[in-house]
Amino acid sequence: MGRVADRLRPEDHDWLKDPAGLAVMDALLAAAPGGARYVGGCVRNALLGAPVSDTDIATVLTPPQAVAALEAAGIRVVPTGIDHGTVTAVSGKRGFEVTSLRKDVATDGRRAVVAFSTSWDDDAARRDFRLNAIYVDRDGQLFDPVGGIDDAMAGRIRFIGEPSERITEDYLRILRFYRFHAWYARTPLDPEGHAACLALKAGLGQLSAERVWLELKKLLAAPDPKVVLEAMQEGNVLNEVLPERIDLKLFLSLHSLQAQEFCPPDPLLRVAALLAGGDAMRVDALCGTMKVSNAERTRLHAAVRRVGVHPGMDRVALRAALYEQGRQAVEDQLLLAAARGEGRRDVLSRDLDAVSRWQRPAFPLKAADLLAIGLERGPALGRTLKALEARWVESDFILSRADLLAIAQQPGES
Repeated sequence: MGRVADRLRPEDHDWLKDPAGLAVMDALLAAAPGGARYVGGCVRNALLGAPVSDTDIATVLTPPQAVAALEAAGIRVVPTGIDHGTVTAVSGKRGFEVTSLRKDVATDGRRAVVAFSTSWDDDAARRDFRLNAIYVDRDGQLFDPVGGIDDAMAGRIRFIGEPSERITEDYLRILRFYRFHAWYARTPLDPEGHAACLALKAGLGQLSAERVWLELKKLLAAPDPKVVLEAMQEGNVLNEVLPERIDLKLFLSLHSLQAQEFCPPDPLLRVAALLAGGDAMRVDALCGTMKVSNAERTRLHAAVRRVGVHPGMDRVALRAALYEQGRQAVEDQLLLAAARGEGRRDVLSRDLDAVSRWQRPAFPLKAADLLAIGLERGPALGRTLKALEARWVESDFILSRADLLAIAQQPGES
């Protein structure tokens, strides 16, 4: 792909003519003419024709100056990372990160002590990859101090400067290197960057569990991360962040299945596959090292349960599993079972379609119904209600309210 023009045409990019973003930019430019530019993912994605979700702005203004300029324009400011030079400007009910130009004074692999600067070159030099250090001004003029445009257009992920120096400033850049390659690369892994990541992978242990978990999920959300994961597995990088005994073979099988079934990338299900198919103990081991939310923990535990769910299972049993566990758990179990080679892979599409169309029926009885026919309050009432619900599920939800009440009145049922 050839080099692009030196300018982005605002008429071709909605985010460059977004009134909310322009209000933020104009407030900063009023205080520092020429001293604010868009930077990072918005510029990179615009060059690549990819969707732009977040719009970040760099400015020569210090954080107090930026806050004053924004508030003078009536824009609310949230000091989200003001110690490191970042505030969030809330315009049009959306947030825009505004970061002062910086240079690193000291780093320890987890966080940096920064000094504010007025040099765009200083700011570019402290960023991670060349394709992330491209700037564009309000009118679409591009500024490329480190050759990021060529890398972006060629699909190359290369560190700015010496890879080992960039990594030791923040070890999370190891995972970011692989994540960006999975998302944007069209060339092999940069050998110098990959070698530096392998040499310094032990530094990942210094990072917070929250940062690692978020970055891992972003990597696994890539449409096709298999080449990257193979390289990480071969270099023992995955074992620095995941419990031992990674099952890349099962992951690759799941990846192939998801592609065949047109399933969108699913980071959590891919994590379950990487955990050797998983079990409750391995999920707990992961949750003990990562900042996993309660909802994520619940889903992972349900996904790795071995409860007989597999492609081609009896349809009544499938509906019963759906009623008891819900659509997400059963879909996850079907896909993992198919990836393990269990059941009939040829009917997986049919079963996934049945899961997607499932509507949970409402159990027709309540405790009040049993009280009305003479059953007494107490633990036995709850047990009877649960037993009747089980009978209803076993009937494939056919038994009516009257049927269930008749059963409840039979000797021994209460």
